[in-house]
Amino acid sequence: MITIEEKVNHLDQALEEFIHQTNFSINTLTREMLDFKNETKDFKDEMLDFKNEMKDFKDEMLDFKNEMKDFKDEMLDFKNEMKDFKDEMLDFKNEMKDFKDEMLDFKNEMKDFKDEMLDFKNEMKDFKDEMLDFKNEMKDFKDEMLDFKNEMKDFKDEMKNFKEEMLDFKNEMKDFKDEMRLQTKELNKRWGDLANKMGTLVEDIIAPGAPEALNKKFGIEIVDLMVRRRVKDKSNNTEEFDVIIEGNDEKIYLIEVKSSPVIPNIKEVIDKAKKLKSLLYPDHEVVPIIGSLYFPETVIRHASQMKVYAIGMKGDYLEILN
Repeated sequence: MITIEEKVNHLDQALEEFIHQTNFSINTLTREMLDFKNETKDFKDEMLDFKNEMKDFKDEMLDFKNEMKDFKDEMLDFKNEMKDFKDEMLDFKNEMKDFKDEMLDFKNEMKDFKDEMLDFKNEMKDFKDEMLDFKNEMKDFKDEMLDFKNEMKDFKDEMKNFKEEMLDFKNEMKDFKDEMRLQTKELNKRWGDLANKMGTLVEDIIAPGAPEALNKKFGIEIVDLMVRRRVKDKSNNTEEFDVIIEGNDEKIYLIEVKSSPVIPNIKEVIDKAKKLKSLLYPDHEVVPIIGSLYFPETVIRHASQMKVYAIGMKGDYLEILN
């Protein structure tokens, strides 16, 4: 039969063994918790580094967006100068749209990534295993971002070269356009000189170009146009008028053409307008216009003072010059 003293000894031994096992479990748990804290700290540091890298990347993207905005503004100016180049720029715009779509996909991927992070926070029970997978995914993602940044740098270099080529092309086109203007001006001068020699300045140049010039200046449409109209007065004298144009504003526009206009011609045009009004258009306002290919500045100033318009060549077209 077991005595009370033996039972007490058994209880002491059992209690001592229980205390020993408990201390061992506590120490083991403490070490595991310390390891877990250290791993958590390392992860937070990695996440901070990643946030900093993402901030740098966003700054670079902002610079790139600003550069793209400047480039688009330059393209708008270039489109206004180069109508024929418009189709090529349209292709380029489509490429930029694809690029923007790729950026949108990237943003959506980042949103998905944030959603995964939220799920990750809610799944802390399997934290250690999922952290290993996540670290591997982050490494791949960082590698992809590095590749993407390198691609963006190459793209920016290509765009810089393209802009320089476009500038050279624009300069070449400007020189070409200047040369063409000089050639056109010379051709118009020769044409005008030939028309003067042949006596066809009115029919070949002034009459065909006058309707567009009047429309541009006064905003009128032409109702009727007569060239070299001959009218007899009460004394049976014949008056000839070079160009008579009736506008839809109920005004009559008389153009008297001079091959080499001088200041006294202004008074002649005014007198002609008065005769035309008395002979054919007593109820209409007759607008006097002197026409020629080229005018001395003194003649244009005098015409303006006398309220007579001057129509002549300006570049490639006839225009009202005052």
